[in-house]
Amino acid sequence: MRLDHELAKQWISPHSRVLDLGCGDGSLLEQMQHSLGVTGYGLELDEEHINQGIAKGLNIIEQDLNDGLARFADNSFDTVVMARALQAVKSPDTLLLDMLRVGREAIITFPNFAHWQNRLHLGLKGLMPVSEALPYEWYNTPNIHLCTFKDFEKLCADNDIDIINRFAVTDSSPASKKYSPFMASLIRKAPNLLADVAIYRVTKSK
Repeated sequence: MRLDHELAKQWISPHSRVLDLGCGDGSLLEQMQHSLGVTGYGLELDEEHINQGIAKGLNIIEQDLNDGLARFADNSFDTVVMARALQAVKSPDTLLLDMLRVGREAIITFPNFAHWQNRLHLGLKGLMPVSEALPYEWYNTPNIHLCTFKDFEKLCADNDIDIINRFAVTDSSPASKKYSPFMASLIRKAPNLLADVAIYRVTKSK
């Protein structure tokens, strides 16, 4: 399982109601149902992924995330999850607020464009970086709103969104799941520079 998926699962309560946006083939949703007994739905646009998820017995609805979440009533879910899709939607701020309308909490993961390898790649080569967290060329990438830890936290502050938890991780290294205590401490202190994946748990300010 991807590291950001594993960490996100830690914030999901057993037997809760979960909506997974851009769920792909439903791998995360399947894991949560098996290990946590959640009641879950997924939204996905890719037909092949939808068929794969349905074959697993998952509830997956075909929908473009850019169309919003109007089909769901307020507070329909305990948690709304969106893994590495925020940067690919047309209006990330609008969708984030919609996530917190239909869910009490939201878990969002996205690639951190300010990671030191991206900065170095741009500085030395003058080309858009390609990495494990950003595995596309500039001309075929679905990512239209790349951002950083600081960008996202400013978005939250501007929209009265409280950050409950934050993880700063990297999957650009083969040893990304086995940080030394020293390296883990460095990443926590300088996430915008040293982490290439951001994981946030947020809620609307009371």
